[in-house]
Amino acid sequence: MRPEKVNIVEDIRHRFIHSSFLLIVEFTGMRVDHFAELRKRLKGVQAQLQVVKNTFLSRAATAHNLPELSVALHGQNALVTGEGDLCAVAKILKTFASEFEKPTFKIGVLDNSILSVEQIKALADLPPRDVLRAQFLGVLNASAGRLVRTLAEPAASLARLLQAKHDKENPST
Repeated sequence: MRPEKVNIVEDIRHRFIHSSFLLIVEFTGMRVDHFAELRKRLKGVQAQLQVVKNTFLSRAATAHNLPELSVALHGQNALVTGEGDLCAVAKILKTFASEFEKPTFKIGVLDNSILSVEQIKALADLPPRDVLRAQFLGVLNASAGRLVRTLAEPAASLARLLQAKHDKENPST
């Protein structure tokens, strides 16, 4: 392989190393201005979109010990990588595809596991990370509140019983 091609494969491997996820999307028929808009939106969530040749992507994936991607490596593909939230990236891609009908999901990789198109779309439908954290904290807070009320109830019951006894013995006060 020529040295410039080796450099391209190494650049793709470098993206794999510094990325927490990998998505492959097909962009056949996408306009240049749409491509620029998609790159701009992805930049906001710390993700990059790069057009790659399938052979380079296959070689880089093999060199990086990624799962077999050959099932998705046909047609015109772009590689989406990033260090941010995969759900936010998937949501941007899904929203963009609903607006412009391109790109389409093909396959994804998260923690060396293959993600199907349905799984990627399910991730896109999740609420943002901050909302999930708030919901989780709400669940924890509700549980803690119930625990405090449960622990306080015997003492409160005893206080009500003593007050009732006092009121019964001293009706005028």
